[in-house]
Amino acid sequence: MAATIWYDKDADLSVFDGKKVAILGYGSQGHAHALNLRDSGVDVVVGLRPTSKSVEFAKEQGLEVKSVGEAVAEADVVMILLPDQYQAAVYKNDVEPNLKPGAALAFAHGFNIHYGYIKPSADHPVFMVAPKGPGHIVRREYAAGRGVPVVVAVEQDPDGKTWDLTLAYAKALGALRAGAIKTTFTEETETDLFGEQDVLMGGINHLTEMGFQVLTAAGYQPEIAYFEVFHELKMLVDLANEGGLNKARWSCSDTAQYGDFTSTVIDEHTRKNMEYQLKRIQDGSFAKEFMDDQAAGAPKFKALQEEYSHPQLETVGPKLRAMFSWNNGPAKDADETESFTGKIARAQVQ
Repeated sequence: MAATIWYDKDADLSVFDGKKVAILGYGSQGHAHALNLRDSGVDVVVGLRPTSKSVEFAKEQGLEVKSVGEAVAEADVVMILLPDQYQAAVYKNDVEPNLKPGAALAFAHGFNIHYGYIKPSADHPVFMVAPKGPGHIVRREYAAGRGVPVVVAVEQDPDGKTWDLTLAYAKALGALRAGAIKTTFTEETETDLFGEQDVLMGGINHLTEMGFQVLTAAGYQPEIAYFEVFHELKMLVDLANEGGLNKARWSCSDTAQYGDFTSTVIDEHTRKNMEYQLKRIQDGSFAKEFMDDQAAGAPKFKALQEEYSHPQLETVGPKLRAMFSWNNGPAKDADETESFTGKIARAQVQ
């Protein structure tokens, strides 16, 4: 079945006439949503804790900033862009008590709705606009007259107008310049978690680290191992992004292609492990483990964060990355200059 895809011509920004949108959070996605909607002519207010470090930054960008409760109380649409583990508490304490009757709730990830950590009453429209890229790129592409594609979904449609609102939001974000693909909260949440755990993060990160360890344990120079299992990864990903796996393969030597086709590293055992991970995502086991750990102060998460912040591969990484001129100039975006721990700290105060 062909996917349903919407573009600019399919949405009408007049849906926002007389309406106000509250953006909760001003991190990577929050700043992009607030600024893009504002620049599209939407009336926007940013909701933050008064002690948040982002308050002054948002004000410097010319945005109206209020406490979360105050922002929610005057909004017709509330977009929640806080980290997953904080959303339920903020919803219970600051959103739900102040939400206008019939006001819409919006999300950029389906986690809390899908797993039932947030349960809006039936009179509230609930929709999702999830950009397929980090916030600094969402903002950069909008400013350049382009857009980052999104996936969109409607969970509750009490008045029959929620799809119009969803597409108008996506248009104001600049996303319909590229396209919006119809999905569901269930599909977005489960596939997003699967992709993170089994390919993008839990797959590539562990595969490159293990490849580095195998080569260095066999006596090869760490610098050479780094180039072969990590540095060249970007080249292949860029080629695949441009033209799919076939372009990535055709751009390499016949020797490399033959090694690709005959490799036994990723096999049916890997498939079984992926199916197990998917089952844990589908039945809520992963979500419960993560949220329970967060509720306890995140002891497991913090221990793992510390453990994986210092992989063996990174003992040579900084020195080798400095050899490439494009790594030595000014960063394109402020987000790209933040350290790993800096991003974590900033997320916790939004």
